[in-house]
Amino acid sequence: MSEATAELISRARAGDGDAFRQVTEPHRHELQVHCYRMLGSFQDAEDAFQETLLAAWKGFEGFEGRASLRTWLYQIATNRCLNARRSASRRPAKGWDVPKVEPPEATRLGEVLWLEPYPDTLLEGVIDMPLGPEARYERSESISLAFVTALQVLPPRQLAVLVLRDVLGFQASDVADMLGSTLESVNSALKRARANLERRWLQSDALEPPPAPDSRSEDAIVGKFVSAWESADLDALVALLTDDVFVSMPPMPFEYEGRDAVARFCASIFGSGRRFDLMPTRANGQPAFGAYVRAPDGISHGVGLFVLALSGDRICAMTRFENSVFPWFGLPRSLPIS
Repeated sequence: MSEATAELISRARAGDGDAFRQVTEPHRHELQVHCYRMLGSFQDAEDAFQETLLAAWKGFEGFEGRASLRTWLYQIATNRCLNARRSASRRPAKGWDVPKVEPPEATRLGEVLWLEPYPDTLLEGVIDMPLGPEARYERSESISLAFVTALQVLPPRQLAVLVLRDVLGFQASDVADMLGSTLESVNSALKRARANLERRWLQSDALEPPPAPDSRSEDAIVGKFVSAWESADLDALVALLTDDVFVSMPPMPFEYEGRDAVARFCASIFGSGRRFDLMPTRANGQPAFGAYVRAPDGISHGVGLFVLALSGDRICAMTRFENSVFPWFGLPRSLPIS
């Protein structure tokens, strides 16, 4: 610890709010992302993050430096998230509410209806941070919608252990201290969590890797998707999909798996006469779009956010979120029809 940092910590312990903000600022974005992985909801994660800062501020006088400040903050954040997981009243399932569209029968009904997207603008500086020696997942992989969704079905304590150990790379002894547990209990929980996650999440080595963000390869498939969706060209869209493509739309529970099922779903959208304009953004390290339906009044009205998952030069998943998430991405509610 540098002398300057030690001085700031000393001042923060004495109640200096500016000093507290300075010493916690380098950890804020990564703590927000940690809360998001734990809770799967952007709004719930923001609440837990604010509670973490408040608890840290109130308890900073008791920070003795036996663990690093970062580890101490992660301990507070993790336990706030565990409390939220245990007491949360999750969003109820929402019925189909797309006017003039009759969807085909869903392949299945989803479980993680509280899932929300995470803006890439808040990942800056986090996605490239060095990981601990115990980490098993790449940063970009561990913020993807598929991974975060799979985390949500783990029991709370298993979730906490897996994220702290396999995603962030904390040592088992540190995790035991954070959770007020034993080394044996942490190792047992990690073993069960890995087994449960393996059953829920298609490992990345079972798929072709996605193209690099903002690369020519990604731009090419994204451009084809935009062209197909905006022109309601079903054949062109289906040609972009993998055989096992997956569509979900929380908080609506309807999910469609497989190219044929997704094709029928998209046909119901295009067949209704709805025509779209798409505005690009990024979420969870993945290409995303604000979707706007063209209206007779000459305005395109925002109806949802689409997030794509790519495998090689194909689309392997698409998740649709409600337009209430637009402000997080700086997306307008409406656009003039071009």
